[in-house]
Amino acid sequence: MNERKARWLGGCAPGSRTSAIPVGARLLWSDPVLWVSGNWQPGHARTVKLGDARIAVLGPCSASERDLARALSCPDLAAAAGSWAGSHTVVRTGAHGVVEVLADAAGASPLHTVRGPSGVVWGSSSFALSPLAGGSVDTEWLAAFLREKSAPAPGRSAWTGVKPVPAGHLLTLDTAGRASLTPWWTPVRRPPGDASAALRRALGEGVRVRVEGVTATTDLAGMDSTVLALLAAQYGPVTGVTLHPAGVTHGGDLEYARALTVTGLHRTFFPLSVGHLPFTATDVPLPATDEPAPSTPVWAMFSDQLRVMAAAGSVCHLTGDGGDNLFLPAPIHLASLARSGHWLRMLGDAMDWARLRRQSPRPLISAALRGDTARLGRTVRPRPAWLNAPVPAVSIPAGSGADAVFVASLRNVARSAYAEIQLADSLGVALHNPYFDGAVLDAVVSASFEQRFSARRYKPLLADTFADLLPDAHRKRATKGLFVGDFHQGLRTNLRRVLGLADGRLAALGVVTPAPLRATMHAAALGAQTVWPPLLAVLAAEAWLEAVESTSGTEWERSSTASAEVR
Repeated sequence: MNERKARWLGGCAPGSRTSAIPVGARLLWSDPVLWVSGNWQPGHARTVKLGDARIAVLGPCSASERDLARALSCPDLAAAAGSWAGSHTVVRTGAHGVVEVLADAAGASPLHTVRGPSGVVWGSSSFALSPLAGGSVDTEWLAAFLREKSAPAPGRSAWTGVKPVPAGHLLTLDTAGRASLTPWWTPVRRPPGDASAALRRALGEGVRVRVEGVTATTDLAGMDSTVLALLAAQYGPVTGVTLHPAGVTHGGDLEYARALTVTGLHRTFFPLSVGHLPFTATDVPLPATDEPAPSTPVWAMFSDQLRVMAAAGSVCHLTGDGGDNLFLPAPIHLASLARSGHWLRMLGDAMDWARLRRQSPRPLISAALRGDTARLGRTVRPRPAWLNAPVPAVSIPAGSGADAVFVASLRNVARSAYAEIQLADSLGVALHNPYFDGAVLDAVVSASFEQRFSARRYKPLLADTFADLLPDAHRKRATKGLFVGDFHQGLRTNLRRVLGLADGRLAALGVVTPAPLRATMHAAALGAQTVWPPLLAVLAAEAWLEAVESTSGTEWERSSTASAEVR
């Protein structure tokens, strides 16, 4: 990965006589050191100083200069800064040298720590920090990722010695070298009108601070991306990009995109050819990222799309990723309804979801009565036959509330989406996922179950909140383009190359057994019904290991904090 382009940030604990600083970084302040690295959009790295107190907000953020000044003097940093829209990290240091780092509620702006010879170093990229801890991949984390990529090993990153800061926590570093973590965010319940108003404000402001004053593009496909495109057009102009199979000029996403006639919104169409099929080789090297990126199997398509947007002058691209996770969740609320004694509502909802899934309602009712949110959420899959490493089975404690399971699931997806941002950075496009903003999560989880969960309506909370913005046809739409067939075709077309990956680096590490993995690949290529997530995860991990091996890690230099100057 090109470190000059990759956007990341970090700093050192106070009190150390020397600090580890990444080569090429731009210091925002020293003693203790705070830096940013890569190409940042204007206004996405702001600082305010008052005497010995300083505050920085790093990333797209709705806070005004007055808000920053208020947070600088507020005793409780989270109380002042926790509700700001956007996806960002807030850093504050005071007269006593204590550093406070506020991790966002959703985990879309991840933070990690590593303890080096000079003390604790923290940053937003685990890959960039890894050389300070030896630069080795944590194979136990990797095995857990392959077991269930949506629930990897807790408290660990893909890199040995680099630890994640939990989302919604405040990291505090003092001059004695101590680091502490304090949770600052918990879900709250709002009346229906207030929850919708909070969502409208959080998503609208999150879009504004990203696109205002820059050349921007956005996905334009389903309801999620359509809402973003319409919000962005208010600060336009913005170009909506719709993907479609080459040679297909009507139907599906194309018709809905053409039906949008809004001032400030332009449309363009990106035809997908055979060269864009999943698993197709490309001449664009896959960059090394913090962990295997979800788009790795479709890198040929994704990299081509990014290059086209960059050539058109786009410096900011909005995706609708996270919309399904927020507004189309599995019926985990059934467990909470059963626990609270709302039996009629639980039975009625279970019947509705069973009809939607074309199954008996008995398993849903039984799982709800047991409080088995893992089964209700379908978060536990059979262990892949090709996984060789001893990894504990994925489990969610019985009785975990729907909100807790929902938040944990969203955070895992948001964390993995950060690797997508790193992929886009390598090609000069700033990728943004507004649906993973902490303020958006706070608004959605504050809504009642009646607003959020429905087997009869498609994404009711999103549709109702933006009913005045969405055209009637888009608001009532219940589907979007699906590309499952492309994965079967792509695997069949590229089978020889993909089969070779079965005997690759993962096999050498003893994490996978090649024979059953090849059998799974063959079956999928023939069109057999396939559980895609674990297969895509193992192929992404294999490509990721290759990218990591071929990429030089971040270079670090030692600097005296007493003499460090802002660059």
